[in-house]
Amino acid sequence: MMKAFRIGVLAALLLPMACHAQDRRPVYHNYVKENYDKQEAYIPMRDGKKLYTAIYIPKDQGQSYPFLMERTPYSAGPYGDTLYKGGLGPNADLLHGKYIFVYQDVRGRYMSEGDFQEMTPGKEVKTTASDVDESSDTWDTIDWLLKNIRNNNGRVGIWGISYPGFYASASLPNAHPALKAVSPQAPVTDEFIGDDANHNGAFFLLDNFDFDNFFDIKRPVPVKNYGGNIFRVDISDAYKFFMDLGPLKNSNDTEYFNNKGKIWNEYLEHSTYDSYWQARNIRTHLKNIKPAVLVVGGWFDAEDMFGALRTYEAIEKQSPGNDNHIIMGPWTHGGWAGGMWQRFGPLDFGQNLNAYYHQLETKFFNHYLKDSAMDALPEATVFETGSNQWKTYDSWPPAQAKPLKFYLRAGGGLSAGAGGGKGMTGKPDEYVSDPANPVPYIDGVRGGRDNNYIVTDQRFAGRRPDVLSYQTDTLTQDINITGRLKADIFLSSTGTDADLVVKLIDVLPGNEPGITVTQETAGYQRLVRAEVFRCKFRNSYEKPEPLVPGKVAEVSFDMNEIAHVFKKGHRIMVQIQSSWFPLVDMNPQTFVNIPTCGKEDFKKATIRIYHDGAHPSGIVLPEVR
Repeated sequence: MMKAFRIGVLAALLLPMACHAQDRRPVYHNYVKENYDKQEAYIPMRDGKKLYTAIYIPKDQGQSYPFLMERTPYSAGPYGDTLYKGGLGPNADLLHGKYIFVYQDVRGRYMSEGDFQEMTPGKEVKTTASDVDESSDTWDTIDWLLKNIRNNNGRVGIWGISYPGFYASASLPNAHPALKAVSPQAPVTDEFIGDDANHNGAFFLLDNFDFDNFFDIKRPVPVKNYGGNIFRVDISDAYKFFMDLGPLKNSNDTEYFNNKGKIWNEYLEHSTYDSYWQARNIRTHLKNIKPAVLVVGGWFDAEDMFGALRTYEAIEKQSPGNDNHIIMGPWTHGGWAGGMWQRFGPLDFGQNLNAYYHQLETKFFNHYLKDSAMDALPEATVFETGSNQWKTYDSWPPAQAKPLKFYLRAGGGLSAGAGGGKGMTGKPDEYVSDPANPVPYIDGVRGGRDNNYIVTDQRFAGRRPDVLSYQTDTLTQDINITGRLKADIFLSSTGTDADLVVKLIDVLPGNEPGITVTQETAGYQRLVRAEVFRCKFRNSYEKPEPLVPGKVAEVSFDMNEIAHVFKKGHRIMVQIQSSWFPLVDMNPQTFVNIPTCGKEDFKKATIRIYHDGAHPSGIVLPEVR
C-alpha cells in the first residue's frame, strides 16, 4: 500500500473471494447480476454539483429493503448499466440477506462533479447552498434515494474501510433522520497526530510517497480511470532509495513529484498542527451523534489503528448515551473484509476470525436496519493476543484495567515498582543517532512497506549500538495488559531536535505454541506495539520548541491500545531508538523546518536516556487482574 487504502481497495477486490470463503451458501460468478438490477444516477447536491452513484436493487420486489451505502474516493465502478460488481456490501451474509446497495464517487473523484479536498473539512454551520461538506453530501444523497428508489423501507446504513471509513464518520454529524447505522472501519481520523500522514508530528515517508504518487493525480474533468501515477519509479530497496533521495524537499525534483502533487505539497507546507490539519480532524465534529455506530479496527493496522480507537473514544466522550460499539481484532488494514484470517506473520490464531466477525457485522446492520430479533452487540469486542481469544467488555478501555508503570533500570533492567521512581539510581544510558545510518524499521531488504514489521523479531535492532533495550526478569505469572499505553521518557540530546521511538516487545523463552518461524524461536522478540514522537512537539503540536542541548526533557505521550497476555516464562521488553527508517522520515536532529531543510542540517547527536529518582523513565501498562 501505502497510506490509507490501497489495501482497502485490495479488500474490495477480494470481496468475491470473501463471499466464497465466508458464507455457507454458494456464490457464483454472476450472482450479483442475476439477483440485482443496477441503476446509475447523478445525484444533485444542494450546490448543484452531481455525484455519480451506482445502485443495486434486489430483483425480488416482494418486500421493502434498507439501503447499505459506501461513499468512496477509490471508484464506485465499474461504470455502465451492464457492468456489475463481483460482490456487494461488506460481507456475503449481507449480500444474500438483500439490501439496496449503493456506491458513490465522492465529490471531485472519478465520475462525480466538484473539486476534491483531502479529508474535506466539516462545517458546523451551513447558511448557504454553497456551504457543503461530506455530511451535507451524504444527507442530500440519502434524501434523493428515499424519494427516487422504489421499494425502500426508509432506513439507511453506511460502512467504509480507511478513506471510505472517513466518509462513514463524516456522515454522522447532523445525520439524516433515515441514517440508522454507521460503521467506520479503520477510518482516517487525524492525520497529524496518529493516522497515515504523521504520527505525533513525525512524517510517515514510505507510505505517503507511494500513496500520493497514485492518488494525487490531477483530474480536471470527471474520469472513469486516472490512467497511472504522477511519476514512474522502481524501488527494490526502500532503505537505500530514500537514503539516496536525501532531504524531503528532494521529493519535488523533476523525476518525482515535481510540484504536481497537490496533497503532497499540502503535507510539506503544513509541518505543524496548524489550521490545515485541525480542520481535517473529524473527531471534533462527532458530537450529538444519533445513528448507532460500529467502529472496527485492527491491532496490526499500520495505517489507521489510531483512527478506529480514537473515533470510538470521541463519540463516547462527546455523545453520551450514543449506541456506540467497537470491535478490534488482530488484523492488518482492512484484513477483516476477506473471507479468511487465521494467520499473520509468525502468528497462528487457531481459527478463522473473519467468519466470527462477519456474523457480528451482519448482526449490527440487520438489527438497526431490518428490525431483526437479534440482540445488540456488546460495547467492546476485542481479540486478546497472546491468549488467542475474543473478549467482551462493558466499556473500552475496560474499567478494570489499572495503570502499572514499568521503570527503566540500570543495566538494561525493566520492572514495576509500587514506590514509583524512588530509589532509582544509575547513570544515563546513551547512544549516537546518526542520520547517515538510521535504524531500519525491519530487517532485510524491502521495496515497499512490509506489513509484517508490526509483529516481527526485534533482535536485529537490539544488536545495534543506537538502540537501547530494557527487559524484565522472567515472568512468574501471566500478565494481562489491556488498554492504552503511555510512554514517559526523560532524555537529553546534543542536538536541538530528536525523534523518540518506543517499542513494547514480548520476549519468548523458547518454542512457543502459535509461533511458526523458520529461524530459531528461542528468545524471539515479538513486537507488540511501537510509536514515534517528534520531540519538538513535546509541549505543543501547534508551537514546536527546540531541545536545549544537554538539558533533560520529559517526553510523555500516549500510545495506541493493546489487548495482550504476556505469558508466564516470557519477558517484557522496551526498546528505545531515535530513527525508524524509511517508515518515518529522518529527523535532521536540528531545530529546522524539515520539509525545506538541506543536507547540511542533518547532524549526528548523542541521545541520553535517564532513569534515576529525579527522572523515572518508563512505560505505563494497563493491567487487568
